[in-house]
Amino acid sequence: MQYTLRQIGFLFLLFLLTTSCKKKAKEILKEQPYAIVIHGGAGTILPENMSATQKEQYHTILEKAIKKGFFILEKGGTSLTAVQKTIQLLEDSPLFNAGKGAVFDNQGKNKMDASIMDGKTLNSGAVAGVSNIKNPINAARLVMDSTKYVLLFGKGAEIFAQQQGVKFEPDAYFYTKGRHESLLRVQKKERNVRGYSIDSKQKKLKHYGTVGAVALDKNGNIAAATSTGGLTNKKYGRIGDSPIIGAGTYANNKTCGVSSTGTGEYFIRTLAAHEVSNLIYYKNFSAKEAVKEVIHNQITSLGGDGGMIVLDKNGNIAWSFNTKGMYRAYKKSNGDEKIKMFKMVKDTI
Repeated sequence: MQYTLRQIGFLFLLFLLTTSCKKKAKEILKEQPYAIVIHGGAGTILPENMSATQKEQYHTILEKAIKKGFFILEKGGTSLTAVQKTIQLLEDSPLFNAGKGAVFDNQGKNKMDASIMDGKTLNSGAVAGVSNIKNPINAARLVMDSTKYVLLFGKGAEIFAQQQGVKFEPDAYFYTKGRHESLLRVQKKERNVRGYSIDSKQKKLKHYGTVGAVALDKNGNIAAATSTGGLTNKKYGRIGDSPIIGAGTYANNKTCGVSSTGTGEYFIRTLAAHEVSNLIYYKNFSAKEAVKEVIHNQITSLGGDGGMIVLDKNGNIAWSFNTKGMYRAYKKSNGDEKIKMFKMVKDTI
């Protein structure tokens, strides 16, 4: 077939345009930031109260967790998978109040809560007050993916998890000496202190170690997840903020993803995680400004304490807490990485 000079010129121009478009598409895909941020609870975390070995243990597990989640994102995995697998790793560690390291309730049982949320669809799943489930975050993910519900509780949640093939462990798996000794100390104090009201117990018997993760993947989708054993010596089937969507966990591609830790009642009353998103969406706050407002003005003014991690749709990370410390870490696609435990001069990034 013979081509005229005009036809050859047109074909060459088309080739250049096609090549340029493909190159630009690759550049856009390459430029899409991805990141993961995690926490392991906030509370009285002071360097003088920890041995060098303990500091190393916490640093190692936090580093391992962010690397696990980041590897999934780096290989093109979803933010949902990244937060689920990261939380699962933290649940398997006795260092945190989640999964294997969960605290004991008043009856000497480990009652756990977990939630996960997809920022693209706003689909969510959670379980609360469950026992013997090795990784509650896996049960929460199945609630989101396999049912029309958001939150399942207690025995019903356990039956559902069994039907779905979730792994269970005996009570002995969840037993840790430190958590059990904490329960005994708290109960002894409860017996010895006259006029020890339910409200005063709630304020005094705080135990932090809740774990959380927020991720942004290469497709721009955000996911958040949280898991906890709740309060030491909790009674009457008490449930905190961790399995409550909008309080302990929230994700929305339009704004950000959030995971909370602290005295759950205050995060529920303020719908803290959703409030961070609202401040970004309606008032154009930065992630840093939003989390600072919620923690230091709203939560603190009510008498609550704790912290939050935030990852916005542009890959910006922020955290804030009003306690002595918070186990926290992040890793970003631009190479930025941090692992922190203690309070710095500025507790907000």
